[in-house]
Amino acid sequence: MTGPQPTNAGLFEAAQRVIPGGVNSPVRAFGSVGGTPYFVASASGPYVTDVECRRYIDFVQSYGAVILGHAHPAVTEAIAAAAAQGTSYGAPTQREVALATLIAEAAPGVEQVRLVNSGTEATMTAVRLGRGFTGRPRIVKFAGCYHGHADSLLAAGGSGVATLGLSGSAGVPPSAVADTVVAPYNVVPELDDQIAAVVVEPVAANMGLVPPAPGFLEGLRQACDEAGALLIFDEVITGFRLGPGGAAQRYGVTADISCFGKVIGGGLPIGALGARTEIMETLAPTGPVYQAGTLSGNPLATAAGLAALDQLSPEAYAELEARASQFADGMRGVLAGAGFDAIVCQVGTLVGLYCGAGPTSGSTSGWVPADYDDARTTDEQAYARLHAELLARGVAFAPGAYEAMFVSLAHTPDVIDETLAAIADAAKACTAF
Repeated sequence: MTGPQPTNAGLFEAAQRVIPGGVNSPVRAFGSVGGTPYFVASASGPYVTDVECRRYIDFVQSYGAVILGHAHPAVTEAIAAAAAQGTSYGAPTQREVALATLIAEAAPGVEQVRLVNSGTEATMTAVRLGRGFTGRPRIVKFAGCYHGHADSLLAAGGSGVATLGLSGSAGVPPSAVADTVVAPYNVVPELDDQIAAVVVEPVAANMGLVPPAPGFLEGLRQACDEAGALLIFDEVITGFRLGPGGAAQRYGVTADISCFGKVIGGGLPIGALGARTEIMETLAPTGPVYQAGTLSGNPLATAAGLAALDQLSPEAYAELEARASQFADGMRGVLAGAGFDAIVCQVGTLVGLYCGAGPTSGSTSGWVPADYDDARTTDEQAYARLHAELLARGVAFAPGAYEAMFVSLAHTPDVIDETLAAIADAAKACTAF
């Protein structure tokens, strides 16, 4: 391409003429942090570079889909080799068998796997499968947990008690969520014989980062067993990021159905759901629960996923968690040193930040949010200021206060130290107001 050098502002203006809001996923519009989105021209390792040739240390990492760092040679070479053999067939391939086998061997409770095209499709299918297997209508989800934009999962509940869901989006009629019960996170709800399934993020990573309270996941397992309902773990973020067995392995609780995405595609679009054979055989073509997809098991995505997962040895996970700890511990220190009130949470390889958040009374020492109400105590304006100051210093956090932060294996200790210096400087600028 030739012509004038593009700018972020110019591209955003052009995008808004042909794409709703100028973006293809709402958070990218910078609506909650202000300013103009940067348009990425290229990425490598821990960095993204925008069209104005500004380079940023990236802690978005495609919202967790990238774990090795951008453009890792093993992944890009696998994609190139696969593309040379064709990009889509609409027929089975050897690599989808290999990827399904790898997932089944690693994930607790999984004997069979269905590959789909996104995390949304995985959770949507899991809910349908749960209803079809049990013959029951209702599902339970938790306030603040995000499971994609399927209608039945876009339900917003009241705080404090389990409630029948109210539509969380225009275009989702009350009938679509009439059988969705919304409960507070970290509280085990009462289940009856109408509940088909309970769907939960075992580590809630879409309201910042909220860990499961001791006994919560175990309580859900027991409640589902007693009520004859299925337990669905949405491990789209945690799967193969917290370890090969995800949150289920970390906490020792096995779900009936597990959903995956992000890491298993090596940065390409993919999703998956898995369960024991008895449940999975309820899916078409062996059972009456219908699901299909033109691009399911896509040869490029399976090639990228297999290449990425092949790099994730036990030593790699240990190193990734050590770097996440360096980042989280260091960020606590530099923010406190700058007088910038914040809570930094860590669960294994995942990190979350809450600006100005804390209990309504008492010390914030050791406090972590327990549910959506706690998460919403974050100061979104303070986060927006910090986000802008960091961008100016070449560090990219997600353009939303409720996103988890993703450290990759490409974030070396030196890169993290560089980041912490930028955070310290940015926090001082924020507190100088």
